[in-house]
Amino acid sequence: MNKLIVSLLLTVGISGIAHAAGDATAGQAKAAVCGACHGPDGNSMAPNFPKLAGQGERYLNKQLHDIKSGKRTVLEMTGLLTNLSDQDLADISAYFASQKGSVGAADPKVVTRGEALFRGGDLAKGLPACTGCHSPNGTGNAAAGFPHLGGQHAQYVGKQLTDFRKEEGGRTNDGDTKPMQSIAKKLSDEDIAAVSSYIQGLH
Repeated sequence: MNKLIVSLLLTVGISGIAHAAGDATAGQAKAAVCGACHGPDGNSMAPNFPKLAGQGERYLNKQLHDIKSGKRTVLEMTGLLTNLSDQDLADISAYFASQKGSVGAADPKVVTRGEALFRGGDLAKGLPACTGCHSPNGTGNAAAGFPHLGGQHAQYVGKQLTDFRKEEGGRTNDGDTKPMQSIAKKLSDEDIAAVSSYIQGLH
């Protein structure tokens, strides 16, 4: 039993060394270039650039690593992360995670359908509720690495869902079980527009 405990402690210790914690204070300076598109505090004003403020640190760090490695293609970020270390990415993630996100407004014409999809899914289509992973108020699950959605730009959310839905050339970095790809394939264009708008106003 003692050997097992020691082994577990060593494993945790090694993991802690391999994944250094981010420093939000250091990250503020390192994130200066990010502000051109995402806003100085991570609250992007442009609907095609995601809001990073208040996003889960684990999720942000994974996305930055995926973009840097080419696992996730974001043309606007080509080359921007090339010279950044793992610690730099962790610090930037910690900074944006520590900021308060802003909230937009949902289109009243589609809010009922958007809310129904987000909170209850669509049994007839085999769609699960978004709340299962992203929580009822859209804050996500930071520990699990599920992103914070509430207040995110509808245009950006819609593009991500559309990219997840593509058979070829779409977004694929959603984990080994590909949950978002399977879900997005069941969404119509109208569904995507409605749930994206609802998310924009969710807080």
